Amino acid sequence: MTSKPQPMIEIVRAGVLATVQDLGRTGYRRFGVCTSGALDPLSLYVGNRLVGNRSDAAGIEFTLGNATLRFHANGLIALTGADCRATLDGAPVHAWRAIPVQRGQTLTLRVAQGGVRAYLCVAGGIDVPEMMGSRSTDLKAGFGGLEGRPLKDGDRLPVLPADTTYAPDISGDTVAVKAARWTFDRAQKDTPVMRVLPGPEYDDFVADAQAAFWESDWTLTPNSNRMGFRLQGPELKRKKQRSGDLLSHGVVPGVIQVPPSGQPIVLMADAQTTGGYPKIGSVILADQWRLAQIPLGTRVRFERVTLEQAEAARADVARYLQQIETALDWQRQGILSSAHRTAKTRLNA
Repeated sequence: MTSKPQPMIEIVRAGVLATVQDLGRTGYRRFGVCTSGALDPLSLYVGNRLVGNRSDAAGIEFTLGNATLRFHANGLIALTGADCRATLDGAPVHAWRAIPVQRGQTLTLRVAQGGVRAYLCVAGGIDVPEMMGSRSTDLKAGFGGLEGRPLKDGDRLPVLPADTTYAPDISGDTVAVKAARWTFDRAQKDTPVMRVLPGPEYDDFVADAQAAFWESDWTLTPNSNRMGFRLQGPELKRKKQRSGDLLSHGVVPGVIQVPPSGQPIVLMADAQTTGGYPKIGSVILADQWRLAQIPLGTRVRFERVTLEQAEAARADVARYLQQIETALDWQRQGILSSAHRTAKTRLNA
């Protein structure tokens, strides 16, 4: 008889919104099941790899931080995404690196800075039941994660067995960590620019609306959530509506719909699978994680790109993740540490 896994993580304070997420639920949109998953999958990916997990292991996504956790077993964690100025038993700890934790220790996340969503990854991964191949929480449908709901104060989460062969570098002085931090910092600009492909109904909008879409600042409003980010700016007017207007059609995260208000909505991970609003464009896959880290009230702009440019951007992200994998492989073999020590010795000579 298999023993029930013992909880490792206790949620002392859940903060604004904390959910269990992995890289999402794929292959079920045709059945009306949304993707869910981390809104910033790059941060979750890197965090998992830093603690020796598969990239798709489940972690905790914290919106705006301001949370407290207690550990009931020894383990290894990593914090990625927005900077929450975390402390472990009151002592500062750094993000984007592996952090050993001991039974009884308390991790505190302050209010997020330089982003919105922070991720806690733990060696082994959060152990909640798989639903349709994923442990991600679908808040709208109420399944996945922990009972299909946000985490709350007092919740306890078990963890799957960790890879005991993985030997992390806890110094934080690795190429992988520096690369991760550099990638996240790319999202921080005074007015972030999201690259967008024109949508199927782009030509349904009047010329002034098309120009305004590309040339205006758009403010992320408080009505935004994991289903969609609602933007405020100039009204995007359509040409005379077609007879019968639009039928419902398939949509995916990144699609920018324009409802009758003329104010665009960018669909996010928990978005519905079909919709009837015209699609003026789509945020490219390589920029969706950046959009997820933009605070409410921030102004963003859209930049028109071609399909070839979108594919090149996706290749850049894939290349970057491969660089992380290579760096971690070197780390396991001791190559990075040895090379770093040699370089440091030469510099000090």
